Amino acid sequence: MGCGRVLVLLLAFATGLAGFASAGRPAVVNVGAVLTYDSVIGRVAKVAIEAAVADINANSSVLGGTRLNLMMHDANCSVFLGAAAALNVLDKDPVAIIGPQSSSIAHMISSISGGLQVPLISYAASDPTLSSFQFPYFVRTTQCDSYQMAAVADLIEYFGWRQVIAIYVDDDYGRNGIYYLDDELTEKMSKIYKMPLPVKATRSKIIDLLKMSKALGPRVYVVHATPDSSLEIFSVAEQLNMMTDGYVWLATDWLSTAVDTFQLAISNFTSHLQGVVGFRQYVPLSREREAFVSRWSDLQKQGVVTSELNAYGFFAYDTVWATAHAINDFLNEYENITFSANSDLQSIKGKMQLGTLKNFDEGHLLLKKLLLVNFTGISGQIQFDGDKNIISRRYEIFNIVGSMTHRVGYWSNHSGLSISFPENSLVNRPKNMSVNQAVGTITWPGGKTETPRGWVVASREKPLRIAIPNRVSYQEFVRVKNDRDVDSVSGYCIDVFREIIKLVPYEVPYNFVPVGNGKSNPDYDDLVNLVLQDVVDAAVGDIAIVTNRSKNSDFTQPYICSGLVILAPINSMKSSTWVFLRPFTIEMWCMTGAFFFIIGVVIWILEHRVNSDFRGPLKRQCINMFLFSFSTPFQSQQEDVLSTLGRFVMMVWLFLLMVIMSSYTASLTSFLTVQQLSSPIKGIESLIASNEPIGYQEGSYARSYLVDGLNVHPSRLVPLGSPEAYKESLERGPKNGGVVAIVDELPYVELFLAKTSGFGIIGQTFTRSGWGFAFPRDSPLAVDMSTAILKLSEDGELQKLRKKWFCNTTCISQSGRSSKPNQLHFSCFWGLFVVCGVATMASLLLFLLRVICQFVHFNRKYCNPASRSELPNRGCSQAIIKFFDFIDQKEEAIKNMFKQKSSSLPENS
Repeated sequence: MGCGRVLVLLLAFATGLAGFASAGRPAVVNVGAVLTYDSVIGRVAKVAIEAAVADINANSSVLGGTRLNLMMHDANCSVFLGAAAALNVLDKDPVAIIGPQSSSIAHMISSISGGLQVPLISYAASDPTLSSFQFPYFVRTTQCDSYQMAAVADLIEYFGWRQVIAIYVDDDYGRNGIYYLDDELTEKMSKIYKMPLPVKATRSKIIDLLKMSKALGPRVYVVHATPDSSLEIFSVAEQLNMMTDGYVWLATDWLSTAVDTFQLAISNFTSHLQGVVGFRQYVPLSREREAFVSRWSDLQKQGVVTSELNAYGFFAYDTVWATAHAINDFLNEYENITFSANSDLQSIKGKMQLGTLKNFDEGHLLLKKLLLVNFTGISGQIQFDGDKNIISRRYEIFNIVGSMTHRVGYWSNHSGLSISFPENSLVNRPKNMSVNQAVGTITWPGGKTETPRGWVVASREKPLRIAIPNRVSYQEFVRVKNDRDVDSVSGYCIDVFREIIKLVPYEVPYNFVPVGNGKSNPDYDDLVNLVLQDVVDAAVGDIAIVTNRSKNSDFTQPYICSGLVILAPINSMKSSTWVFLRPFTIEMWCMTGAFFFIIGVVIWILEHRVNSDFRGPLKRQCINMFLFSFSTPFQSQQEDVLSTLGRFVMMVWLFLLMVIMSSYTASLTSFLTVQQLSSPIKGIESLIASNEPIGYQEGSYARSYLVDGLNVHPSRLVPLGSPEAYKESLERGPKNGGVVAIVDELPYVELFLAKTSGFGIIGQTFTRSGWGFAFPRDSPLAVDMSTAILKLSEDGELQKLRKKWFCNTTCISQSGRSSKPNQLHFSCFWGLFVVCGVATMASLLLFLLRVICQFVHFNRKYCNPASRSELPNRGCSQAIIKFFDFIDQKEEAIKNMFKQKSSSLPENS
């Protein structure tokens, strides 16, 4: 009996210790939930959250005996009611709030829960701005829309669409998501048109918006809405014949939610959704997922739920489990949960009962535990990044064909687009659009698999409005006969445009809209501004591509080179009496004449002893000497050169003459064919410094360039409206009320010179530009037309059109473009003169050495001793005279004399 009492006391003591040990861990933990019951997402999420709480409470190993107490309130799709529901939940001291599904409500509740240090864990609020530092207690278990918009932008870039129209719900969720899409498309050089819809838009409002969107031109639509009522958009689109060929409809993951939830009733919408491409948050296949799907089917059979399961049901279920794991880790480490009064709320006076709201003292600690959660749920891996978003960022891309959705690819934020599932999507590696990116075959609206162009230029009901200049001068470029008749418009620029339109791979209906009063040329800056102001859709004509115009419009590739040049009067040198002397400078003429004389004298000396043509009376020899030298260029001399040295000198001399004569002929031809400028202006610098009046064409950008670019005073500039005015002003000159020169674009000046003589271009083109056609910013038609212009240029069609308009009788003259031809200076030929001079002097020196040797030999051997003894007494003069007499003798006579003396020597001996 005593032992029994001791045993009872021991058991009581042990039970007391156990109770004491567990006193710090609460038996119940309150968790709030705010969601919209009557919504596509809310109906599924409510059941999933309740199922998760039941599973957790049924498993004592999850929270160690602590039970979750779920406090759920309906936000009713209202920010105001959602805030009120959150206050009701927070009044009961929850450690966390699950939801809401709406990003707008999440903004409000995050501010409230953050002020009380209560973590807010959302399974559906995908607005990217919720990840900012403004909401430190907001955690997301669904994909952030910043990644979904990156996926949409990658798909748009993959198909090469440059413009899209975004239709979105005008709330925080819709606006912020589309703003992120705008950023992504801007990086990819694409443009987006934003068209907001009210949160609860009526059918008539949707009709008005879609009708308005058709006038914009793009046919690629991105719909970012909610799954509750946005299927109405596709119904209206079908009614407006916008679900046909040429249209592209992309939908964010709201569409997959609606399709998955209403599988039984979706057949009513299949005709509206044909060809739509959508995104679905990826949920991997697993046994846990299959078990939950089977369990959901049982709940449907029991009548607990009426909707099919969608991805947000998985996320809501896992959100509760992530919260439970975080609470369990928190209790294991800190055990106790405490709340304290908020001093800021206590100071509020009045009838609002906010003083009962309390701070969760350990809320920041629970938030840390929540962000460290890492487990595998039915939606996949549950793990958070530094922005408090779920790490796994993968999407399925599906295409609705018939009554089925077909998966056509995947997207991962690391691997980009792919046909097969990205197994290593968490491995960070750069995307490569040219290699890795790919999607499967897509059936677009209208039933075709070819990728739509995505942009409609115009229709027959609404043709393209093309502005053209109604010129009064130089109508060879643009000529307008009747304001509205397309066939009455002609000219070089119009023909180029028509040939380009033929090469564009789609029909472009258009009407010409002449701009101008028909009395003066229009201002081309105003013409381009009409495109910017959306008065016309494009501007075609002789429009120069300059900086201030290209800032606001897109231009095609230039179809003709242009630029500013200076036009001035010229004088012709063709009739000048002494023009034949101009090719050579004075020193060149003098040096050439001196060499004619020197060569004549040297040839006479070398040939005198051996050539009878160079002998005779002194007068005859002088005449022959000069006639021989000056007649060598014409090959008309009668005398032959017999000596070896003479032939060598003639060879060098004739080579020199050949070079000089060729150069002279070319230079004289240039002087006879090139006109010389009579204007004192030598270039743009001297024109600016002259302070004389300058002419320019009305409507040309030459005026703005001279005033803004070169700081020419506007009072010096004289507008001229026609070629006749050009001629008259230049002929009168600045002293008689005219101009000193005209600054205009090269094509106009070339056309002017082709028809008018006495004028020319000074210097070279001092600006570089071209003519193109103007279109609105980011116009795909401008890109297609640029491609067509390049093709026309490569095929030679542009040159043929140029010849057609400007080369019927004589091509555009460019004779006045060259400046004064350069004269030929002695420095150009001094090397040849040196070679010829050295060869001539060397030949003469050899000749003299040979003759001197003959003379000395002759005196020593063949003169009598008496005569040799007399030579010193007679002096040097007699020796020189005798030497020249010896030279004057013919070579043949000297040789005969040597022979006679040689034969007489033996007899005398």
